[in-house]
Amino acid sequence: AEMARTQKNKATNYHLGTLKAKLAKLRSELINGPGGKSAGTKNAERGFDVTKSGDTRIGLVGFPSVGKSTLLTTLTGTRSEAAAYEFTTLTCIPGTMKYKGARIQVLDLPGIIEGAAEGKGRGRQVISTARTCNLILIVLDSAKPLTHKKIIEQELFSFGIRINQVPPNVKIIKKESGGIGYQEMVPQTKGMNSEVCRMVLKEFKISCAEIILREDITVDQFIDVIEGNRAYIPVLYVFNKIDALTIEELDILDQMPNYVPISSQHQWNLEELMEEIWDRCNMMRIYTKPRGQIPDYDEPVILHSERNPTVEEFCNRIHRTLIDQFSHAWVWGKSAKHQPQRCGKEHRLMDEDVVQIVKKAG
Repeated sequence: AEMARTQKNKATNYHLGTLKAKLAKLRSELINGPGGKSAGTKNAERGFDVTKSGDTRIGLVGFPSVGKSTLLTTLTGTRSEAAAYEFTTLTCIPGTMKYKGARIQVLDLPGIIEGAAEGKGRGRQVISTARTCNLILIVLDSAKPLTHKKIIEQELFSFGIRINQVPPNVKIIKKESGGIGYQEMVPQTKGMNSEVCRMVLKEFKISCAEIILREDITVDQFIDVIEGNRAYIPVLYVFNKIDALTIEELDILDQMPNYVPISSQHQWNLEELMEEIWDRCNMMRIYTKPRGQIPDYDEPVILHSERNPTVEEFCNRIHRTLIDQFSHAWVWGKSAKHQPQRCGKEHRLMDEDVVQIVKKAG
């Protein structure tokens, strides 16, 4: 209430920053208990015990009865009970689908409700499991998408999940003595300054540290860096049951970013959903070629990388001891200047390259 009453200007930045730091600390203690253990550690309630398998993992999160179980069955063939009443799914049900040679594990999580981050309706178990995913699909009922969307976003935020964000480029180096050192590499226009920085650090009992801000950030982002337990996960909004909407209503929904309209019951637009999942997970296919044989196009090696991975990352994906015996690699494909090209371990690969590893003699 005090934050709502306070006008936002340069003179009140210091006061608002102090309030935000206190709220973040109290929220952390409320969710994780006294001592502020990080969300998702052994002190917090454990997620569902599901073995990670495949090349990537995606989780279906949403309110009860929005079609998550039907979507899992449609994508993977794994039967997840679906019915006309709420809370049909009471535990996490995994399934695996193949797309472009990649094995993608899909988790059908129980429906979450308002207050999930505080433990209502097994919500903390659901969100703990969602933190382990490479991508979260927030499944929404197209008839009432925005109300559900806001609630789910708030629950994920309260549990330390930052959706469609990247970690702030901020360096905090703790020291034994010397007080607080504060450096801005770029101008700060969102409320951060040396006074706010010192007040927030004081709230977290940090008295000696070097702070380097390499981008323009908010006070909330600075608090996230201090707490250090945030999960930055890409999110895709899946609007299900579009068969019940008119064309005009679909045009309104089309203005939202990061969304895909589907009908899991009628299997509409699932190809676009699969393509979006592939792109958001930054997956690349690299084919192996044994010496004197044709490339293995059936079982590609799947790599995750926002920038093109190196031959060394490719070797480590196959087996971590392979790089010790590495001599050079022959590469065919878009990344090669000529076909084939002899490359070292620093060579950057591209999607659908063919690689033959040559080991050291002896």
